[in-house]
Amino acid sequence: MSTRVDVEEIRTTPSERLLAAVLVVFLLIGGIWVYGKLDDAARSTTPPEYSYRGTPAEQAAVARLNAAQARLTRADSTVAATRNELELRREAYRTALEAHRPEAARLGRRYDRTQTAFANTRQRDAAARAAVLAARPAAARAQRHIDEVQAGRTHDRELLAFGLRLLFVLATMAFAYWLLAYLRRRGSRYFAVAVAFVAYAAILAFVLAGDYLTDYFDPLDLGPLVLSLIGIVLTLVAFAAVQRYLARRIPHRRVRKGECPFCGYPVRGDHCEGCGRDVMAPCAQCEQPRRVGASFCGACGAV
Repeated sequence: MSTRVDVEEIRTTPSERLLAAVLVVFLLIGGIWVYGKLDDAARSTTPPEYSYRGTPAEQAAVARLNAAQARLTRADSTVAATRNELELRREAYRTALEAHRPEAARLGRRYDRTQTAFANTRQRDAAARAAVLAARPAAARAQRHIDEVQAGRTHDRELLAFGLRLLFVLATMAFAYWLLAYLRRRGSRYFAVAVAFVAYAAILAFVLAGDYLTDYFDPLDLGPLVLSLIGIVLTLVAFAAVQRYLARRIPHRRVRKGECPFCGYPVRGDHCEGCGRDVMAPCAQCEQPRRVGASFCGACGAV
C-alpha cells in the first residue's frame, strides 16, 4: 500500500505558514541586497577613466574660457577697487581746493594718476570681457559634446545594471516556479517552501518594476513591461499546469474515497445520485464492469 499523499490533501499547519512567511522575509533581505550590489558590479566593469573629459581641443577650449573668466573676475575686482580709490582722492582733492590748503596741488596730481590708472583698468576689464565672449562659443560646443558623451556612458552603465537586475529577477522567478512544480510532483511536505520562493520572486519583481518605473522611461521603460508580461505568462502556465494536474489526479482520488469521479458525490450504485452519470463501464480488455476513473481493472488488472 502506498503512503504517498497528494499535494491537494496536505493541510499546512499555522507553524508551517509562519515559517514560510519568515522565509520570505529573509529571502527578501538577501535578494534586495544582491539587487543593490548589482549596480556596483555594473560600475566596476567600467574603465577607471570612465569620466569623459573631452578631446585635447575640447579641453583647451574649456580651459581658455575658464582662464578668460578668471581674468575677467580679477579685472572687475581691480576696477571696483580703483573706482573706490578714485572717489576717495577726488573728495580729498576737492576738500583741499575749497579750503585753499597748500597740499591741494599734490592731491591733484595724485587724483590725476588715479584717473589714469582707472582708465587703464577699465580697458583691461573690457579686453577680458571680450576674451570671454570670444572663447564662450567654442567652449559651449565642447562642453555640450562632453556632456553628451558622459551622459551616454552613464546611460550605458545604468542599462548594464538594469540588465543584470532583470536577469537576476528572471532567474529567481524561473527557479521559484521550477521548485513549485518539482515539489508538487513529489507531493513533498516542503511545498510551502516553494510557495515562499514564488512569493519572494513576485515581490522582487515588483521592486524592480517600481524602481525603474519611477526612474527610467527611455529606453528602459519597456523593462518593467517585459518583466510584467513574462511574470503573467509564467503564472498562467503554472496555473494551467496545476489545472491539468488536478484533472488527472482528482478522479483517482475520488474513486479511492468511494465518490463519483465527476462530481465527488458518494457512490451507492452504478449511477451517481449527484450528477446522474454512469460510474461503471466495461473494461476495454475483459469487458467486466469497471469503476470509471479507477487506475486498474479489478477483474483483469489492466491499466
